[in-house]
Amino acid sequence: MPNIAVVDMAGKSVGEIALSDAVFGIAPNAVVMHMAVVNYIANQRQGTQSTLTRTEVSGGGKKPWRQKGTGHARQGSTRAPQWRHGGVVHAPKPRDYSYELNKKVRRLALKSALSDKVLTGGLIVLDELKLDGYSTKTVAGCLKAIGAGKKTLVVLEDNSAYAVKSIANIAGAKSAQVNTINTYDVINADTLVIVKNAVAKLEEVYA
Repeated sequence: MPNIAVVDMAGKSVGEIALSDAVFGIAPNAVVMHMAVVNYIANQRQGTQSTLTRTEVSGGGKKPWRQKGTGHARQGSTRAPQWRHGGVVHAPKPRDYSYELNKKVRRLALKSALSDKVLTGGLIVLDELKLDGYSTKTVAGCLKAIGAGKKTLVVLEDNSAYAVKSIANIAGAKSAQVNTINTYDVINADTLVIVKNAVAKLEEVYA
């Protein structure tokens, strides 16, 4: 089991925690992580792009000139794709880009991303994130004290409104809960900060 130091909000070590090999100690699978990231990005696409084909562009009902004898190439409509203001060939239309990955693939990808963060030293376990109210200043000071990077993902035990909104006000910082954490956010973050109680929940769900 990999052991990692537990720090408080001031950045001081307050003990150690033994992480589960089944979640934080596997050999990272780059192929599966790539599949999960591509899937996440595809699922975020709105798919609302739309352009007009030659049948949808207004005008062009009259043949520009007669078929033969002009010296020009034959043309049937001024709204054909080769004309200015003409329609678009194979025009993109609204569509759904989302698709599902196998559950085992998603779980393996997340565990690979978490294990990679342990191997590269990008994981910090925070004893607790205690806030008495909305305080961006307190959270920002905490992240600075523990040495978090420019892009930080903070994994919380529950959906605490004080913590979520305070983190959201910090550029480059993002929060997640055990049930909303995903491979893309873990990989995209320079530093992964997990509250100690959330570690136990992660291990309970994914071990």
